[in-house]
Amino acid sequence: MVVEATLCEIIHGGRLLLQRKSVGRFGEGKWNGPGGKVQPGETPLECVVREVWEETGLTVSGLTELGVVDFYFGEKPEPDWVVHIFSTSTFSGEPRESDEGELRWFSVDEIPYGEMWMDDTYWLPVLLKGKRFRGVFIYDVEGTRLLRHRLDVLE
Repeated sequence: MVVEATLCEIIHGGRLLLQRKSVGRFGEGKWNGPGGKVQPGETPLECVVREVWEETGLTVSGLTELGVVDFYFGEKPEPDWVVHIFSTSTFSGEPRESDEGELRWFSVDEIPYGEMWMDDTYWLPVLLKGKRFRGVFIYDVEGTRLLRHRLDVLE
């Protein structure tokens, strides 16, 4: 069954807010934008607003969906995850950590790609330029090695 999810890249003052996923969470130990699974009856936009609030305490607005990425863990006919990736620089509140993990602002020139999912090195620079994209990333079953990918920049 395909999991539909969201991810939000919050960019403010030349910095990107990332979260290091807690032990026991999907992607544990990796830096990533906040986000999560779309609930039944919820749109991706509603989901990303809810997930960012739950994970960071921030209320985001002015969101733009810049990408959709299909993730496969092993060779199979359907993706495991379809992730809607949003970007914003508009939010209110102060970041607060949650059970999901530690939060930290990174300069866009010092993003810790070596401590992130391997696919981020391909699509995140495109997002940071404000361009739309569609991607397919195929990992091994364990999610430790990126086997192949395709990234189409749409603008």
